Amino acid sequence: MSPSAQMPVIGYTLGDQAGVGPEVIRKALLELQGSPAQFVPMGSVFPCTPGKPSADSAKAAWEQLEVAADALKEGKIDAVVTAPVCKENLRKIGFPFPGQTEFFANRLGVEKFAMCLTGKHLTVGLCTIHVALEQVPRLLCSDTIQQVGSLLCDFLHHLGNPLPRLAVAALNPHKGEGGAFGSQEQMIIQPAILSLRKQLASRASVDGPCVPDSVYRDAAEGLYDAVIAPYHDQALIPLKLLDFDCAVNVTLGLPRLRLSPDHGTAFDIAGKNIANPGSTLHAFRLALRYLSH
Repeated sequence: MSPSAQMPVIGYTLGDQAGVGPEVIRKALLELQGSPAQFVPMGSVFPCTPGKPSADSAKAAWEQLEVAADALKEGKIDAVVTAPVCKENLRKIGFPFPGQTEFFANRLGVEKFAMCLTGKHLTVGLCTIHVALEQVPRLLCSDTIQQVGSLLCDFLHHLGNPLPRLAVAALNPHKGEGGAFGSQEQMIIQPAILSLRKQLASRASVDGPCVPDSVYRDAAEGLYDAVIAPYHDQALIPLKLLDFDCAVNVTLGLPRLRLSPDHGTAFDIAGKNIANPGSTLHAFRLALRYLSH
């Protein structure tokens, strides 16, 4: 458990502090007063002007991520909630990762990881994430689909679901129309599903390939507990449509939990005290729920 041996310790970063990160973290922690956990800041507050991001605010965000990664690796915290960063500004100062997901996987020495987004209506696992759409057909492979399915199964078990129902979404319209719209369903996705069923056996059910224009509706109505998606926007468009104010980004496969709100820095409203803390609050609450099991 945690270093306190009494209650879990959950760290948090403020993201790019010129954005809404400090505000949504502050509002969420006010809501969580009295919760059975310790909430610990990672790094220090950086003085900056709300809505005015800079190389220095990006550097401060990166430094907090490094502190958080070290704390996770050393077991000083049981989980971390990371506020939004500006990827463009991080790249400009030399940050070598597409996003926070890849950063934490690298720093914690994890090769098998996946991005999961979860809200009140939908939970999705992504087989490809921060890449150009044209690269998806080349990057999608059976091993990745199986890896994401296995990690999703473990995650849902940890949240108290003993037999999760997983759906694997097709890549192409009408799940390829028997090869007329593409061969990925026949050559990559179906073999992965067959292997995943054997691998998970009595631990989960696996359905698919499922028509992508209807499987998310089926999941939102309760037919599935999670959908394995071939690429980023196929999953995030329905998720943000249904769960924008409560969606949480979880990095699956890490030895300790990393979560974040599923929204950006919102520099345009920073400092106006109008940012919705719902997604950040749900991230903290999901960490508490996960650690309670």
